[in-house]
Amino acid sequence: MRVPRRVFWVNLIAAGSCLVFGLFALTLGDYPLSVGDVVRAITGEHADPLARYFVQDLRAPRVLAALLVGAALGLSGAIFQSITKNPLGSPDLTGFTTGAATGAVSAIIIFQATPVGVSLGAVVGGFVTGALVYSLSRSRGVTGIRFVLIGVGVSFFLRGVNSLLVVRTSLDRAQQSQLWLAGSFNAVGWNSVAALGAVLAVSIPVGVALSRPMAVMMTCDELATSLGVPVSHRRAQLLALGVILTAVAVAAAGPISFVALAAPQIAKFLARESVTSFGSSVLVGALLVLVSDVVAQRIIAPAQLPVGVVTGVMGGFYLIGLLIYMGRKQK
Repeated sequence: MRVPRRVFWVNLIAAGSCLVFGLFALTLGDYPLSVGDVVRAITGEHADPLARYFVQDLRAPRVLAALLVGAALGLSGAIFQSITKNPLGSPDLTGFTTGAATGAVSAIIIFQATPVGVSLGAVVGGFVTGALVYSLSRSRGVTGIRFVLIGVGVSFFLRGVNSLLVVRTSLDRAQQSQLWLAGSFNAVGWNSVAALGAVLAVSIPVGVALSRPMAVMMTCDELATSLGVPVSHRRAQLLALGVILTAVAVAAAGPISFVALAAPQIAKFLARESVTSFGSSVLVGALLVLVSDVVAQRIIAPAQLPVGVVTGVMGGFYLIGLLIYMGRKQK
């Protein structure tokens, strides 16, 4: 399949930016390193043992996790916005991120789960929420504003559940839950990176394969059906894939807002395509999370902010701008 020239350049620049910011992030911290120190620590040639420890054991897992979580969120956002035909149809607003968070908080507070149990709770919570929203909106289809509004309603309900769980538990569990809900890469390690990498290694090719008839599906369901595309079945497959990506991202780093909402639209704007490119959304999402994490680490250094706080502030401004733009476009 031929990639349009502009899409190719957008992808190339985004990938190059991820590499540059990744190297830059590896130099930051209480033990500053030069780019040369980082390269030597990665290759192992004449590397200082302390530099190797900071790069390989502490910083590299964080950088890779940020890239992989961003890629997962970017792809999930592109999937949800494509199947709903709505730029607001992201897992942030439709309840899937909150559902995964509810599963994780329940695992922390009710079951006092280990980190593996918390991750499993996030995945289960995401799937239960996905099934609920899909079943409530299925009668009139998952496209348009109905799906988004149902998801928003479910999201508000689950936020209330999360708050109730936190205020009714012990102080220690409440603090643990609140730290997790803020969204952070402080606790990620190589196990998280391996799990994210395995999921994305399967999900990205599957997503690209499922997205091939998307241009026709975005235009008209009847036309897609006449061309032999099983529209309802294809949307259900994409929805399941989007839920998996959202749940895995939340399980690794907590709920990180804004990225799934903004990455597909930014990629679409830069590529000037009528249909969102899944590949571009992956790269833009990865870059957004990595840059946000660097900002979170350095904006009040030596203290650090949770990356979810940074993306939340950015997301608020982005959502206001998007709504203003959509309002003017409809006039």
